Amino acid sequence: MKIRTFTFAINIKFVIQPISITALSSISALGTTKDEVWSNYQRREHLFKQKMFDAHMEWVAQLDTEAAKEIQELRNSDSKYKKLDDSVLFAIYVSRKAIEEAKWRASDNFGINIGSSRGATSLFESYHSEYIQNKKSSTLTSPTTTLGNISSWVGHDLNSKGPEVSHSITCSTALHALLNGIAWLQSGMADKFLVGGSEAPLTPFTIAQMKALKIYARMSPLAQSKDPLDDYPCQALNLDKKQNTMILGEGASVACLEKGLAKNALAQILGIGYATEILKHNISISSDAKCFQRSMQMALGEMNPEEVDVIVMHAPGTIKGDASEYKAVQKIFQKKQPVLTSNKWQVGHTFGASGMLSVELAVLMLQHQEFIGTPFISYESKPKKIRKVMVNAVGFGGNAVSILLSK
Repeated sequence: MKIRTFTFAINIKFVIQPISITALSSISALGTTKDEVWSNYQRREHLFKQKMFDAHMEWVAQLDTEAAKEIQELRNSDSKYKKLDDSVLFAIYVSRKAIEEAKWRASDNFGINIGSSRGATSLFESYHSEYIQNKKSSTLTSPTTTLGNISSWVGHDLNSKGPEVSHSITCSTALHALLNGIAWLQSGMADKFLVGGSEAPLTPFTIAQMKALKIYARMSPLAQSKDPLDDYPCQALNLDKKQNTMILGEGASVACLEKGLAKNALAQILGIGYATEILKHNISISSDAKCFQRSMQMALGEMNPEEVDVIVMHAPGTIKGDASEYKAVQKIFQKKQPVLTSNKWQVGHTFGASGMLSVELAVLMLQHQEFIGTPFISYESKPKKIRKVMVNAVGFGGNAVSILLSK
């Protein structure tokens, strides 16, 4: 059993024992099954649609008709679920499928950590509107809009006996859930942990918040030209773009973690890293993303950076966000850089769920031994074999996470 030792800049050492990902499940514009998700990645077409918000058309990445129907069926399957937010239902849906794939049972006493950046956004907006109009609040307003809703209801649905944790660490929430799950496993307090994130942010107020930051994609074409790249509303990892192009998506993704090298492992977690940027303002990040430099270096440990074949970037489609992360990669990997990719140009930014959707892409590339790139990079060479993939995520507040995976 291989054990890796990591040394922090502040001279604290920790040991990461082998951790296996034994199941993955997701729901998003990409689909609901691994085959469907992989097929959509191979098509290399964006999945955005136009939707009306407060009399304005905006780009979004929403569930397709079939997936939305399955969520509605889940809502109608139990009277208790009728009042739950989509963020909770998304989490229940993917958790059921992940547990089935991993062949876990309630008696396995597994833990749950599924977080969200925004939580029950749609319900909260509905309840608040009702209060403004009637000056009264519905009975279930508080219990159905707390963030703890997500893991608590998943635990209820799965009849689990272990700890149930929900948190919000903005857009790196899902990868922080993974970090927390690893900590529980390494402490010996649990043998299995279900981790991930869920987000249902396609609401008028949430879209308005992103537009107020001036980071949301415009409905008009990016340029009056014949350049085929202008057909992509989100230009994540296009380092030459002249305007911000972030687009929101909805969905959830979870992973089953187990101690040791499991026979049914989809991938192994080789390294973990995290760091926080020193803020200058609420959404600041340094021009060379020092938080990512630290998190990637921590995830690498003593490993030669040249061993990393691919990095799945956070790359939200904003000018500063994409460029700063790219500069951080240059600092850490220098002349021998891994090939870079992102899925947000295709499926949008799912906030707290985005990191685990990136892990899913990484694992699928490892399994199929096929690199999935972006339209904005001319790949002179692609890895012939994909052995190690790093996944990045960062959120408001500069809280970066990097995860190193291997087949």
